[in-house]
Amino acid sequence: MKLLKKDLDKQLLSIIILIFIIVLVSLYFLLPRLLIPIYEKNIYAYLKQPLIFINDDIEDNKIEDDIAYIYIKDDYTIISKNFLKIINTTPKKILKYINEKYGKFVYQGKKYYYYTSYNEQEIKISLTSDQHVSNIKTSILSKIIPVLLTTLLIIATLLIFWSRRLVTKIEYLKRKIDHIDSEDYETKYQYHFDDELKVLSDAIDNMHLHLIKEEEYKNQMYQNISHDFKTPITVMKSYIEAYEDDMIDITQTKKVIKKQIENLELKVHSLLYLNKLDYLKEMNNISKEQVDIIPILKQSMKKFKFHRSDLEWKLIIKDKTTIYRGTTDIWETIIDNFFQNFIRYADKTIKITVKNHSITFYNDGNSIDENILDDIFTPYKKGIQGEFGLGLSIIKKSVSLCDYKISVKNERKGVSFMIK
Repeated sequence: MKLLKKDLDKQLLSIIILIFIIVLVSLYFLLPRLLIPIYEKNIYAYLKQPLIFINDDIEDNKIEDDIAYIYIKDDYTIISKNFLKIINTTPKKILKYINEKYGKFVYQGKKYYYYTSYNEQEIKISLTSDQHVSNIKTSILSKIIPVLLTTLLIIATLLIFWSRRLVTKIEYLKRKIDHIDSEDYETKYQYHFDDELKVLSDAIDNMHLHLIKEEEYKNQMYQNISHDFKTPITVMKSYIEAYEDDMIDITQTKKVIKKQIENLELKVHSLLYLNKLDYLKEMNNISKEQVDIIPILKQSMKKFKFHRSDLEWKLIIKDKTTIYRGTTDIWETIIDNFFQNFIRYADKTIKITVKNHSITFYNDGNSIDENILDDIFTPYKKGIQGEFGLGLSIIKKSVSLCDYKISVKNERKGVSFMIK
């Protein structure tokens, strides 16, 4: 379905015109109908008041031109001089319509209002046509309509002015979004109110800063990855050239190349696994499984003790239940990456504490620089002792997959990582 293109200010102008039409129709058709009871109450009061002064000399009295009177006493009837002018007929024909204290009737297609005052000796009747009601209606509407139209015009002007400012803000936000990741990004617009558009603009600013930071991080990560992968290749190339120049023997060359291939394989495996975690995150089923953490910890500790047999390995369990969300593979990856990291930096002790349904991994190596503590889990961010790597990033993503959080802090001696 093709949408009709229409600017916001034109849409608002259309709404204003529609409101004007609705108001005018209401004034012309609905308001007069709603005011009829008020008009009639007013005219009955208008007809009642002169009856106090009417008597059998009404032909000589100075009376209102738009009210006619009938005075009836005993067997004679007197009418005011303007009676035939108001209603061109005889009182006898009119009296058959007058059967209440006050009311209205239609005679020869025209509406008339009356009010009566009577006692045992006399009857007084005042009546008038609906011209008086029409005059009141015209008088009221002639005062209401200009005021209302002026008010609507002022409101319309304010709405148009507001809409133009709103459109300007939206156009500015559109330009910001169009250039959110470029150097042409705009930040010069000054907001005078802390409204929803200001909140949206701030959110776009934050997104812009995030994208700039992500771009810088991506460029840095590519450089670090290139450097990390290039180093073993350069070492292997150097040893091959040295062997070809008879500077070293084949045994030493093969040993170094094998070691560098293992390092390179480990880096490639880590990078692929990091991408695999993104796929597992989309699957969103890891946190639904459960596993006992203790056998995995013991197996991993047994495996890494061969690399650092000089260390004191401690496992402290203070929980009755050691069942955690996640799979065996995920927790093996988390624990193995911790121990791979710890055996490089630990001085004398590696300690794991399972307590209050949280796991604390501690090693007594050097503290982490406070400047890099917040970025310690970022992939290929320069980390401990200036080295790059993916181990802690893999840990962070794996822990998140299991719906846990991880934190790190420097102790008086050493570093603790807590999963909870």
